[in-house]
Amino acid sequence: MNKITRRDFLKVINRLLAALGLTAIAAPVLAFFYPPKLEEMPTEPVLVGPEDELPPNQGKVIAFGRYPALVIHTSEGLRAYSAVCTHFACIVKWEPEVGQIVCPCHEGYFDPLDGHVLSGPPPIPLMSLPVNVVDGQIYIGGES
Repeated sequence: MNKITRRDFLKVINRLLAALGLTAIAAPVLAFFYPPKLEEMPTEPVLVGPEDELPPNQGKVIAFGRYPALVIHTSEGLRAYSAVCTHFACIVKWEPEVGQIVCPCHEGYFDPLDGHVLSGPPPIPLMSLPVNVVDGQIYIGGES
């Protein structure tokens, strides 16, 4: 019966740790080149809440199917976007102090009026969602 020497055992452990380290490096790189698709969005409108609960210059992140959505009450009315950053799929937030949509992961900044990229690494604008107010209730998604 062959006994495993201490050196052979350390070689096996070393190879396992090297494989684990390579995976930890390769996974984010692959995720960068193949970002998640946002196709799984609800086809029916989603209730955000009463219009008076979202005062001017305020935003709210809500569940919108598999991915969250961001609803903002701008100076020009209500706007809604997918809350998934187009750079690395982080969740964006409304920053009323600076008046911009901010991705906290890599300092991406988006315009609240149309979702276009103001600065940072995101390659494309945020996906806009239709907003409708019916009987004082805010709905997003569905048909515009």
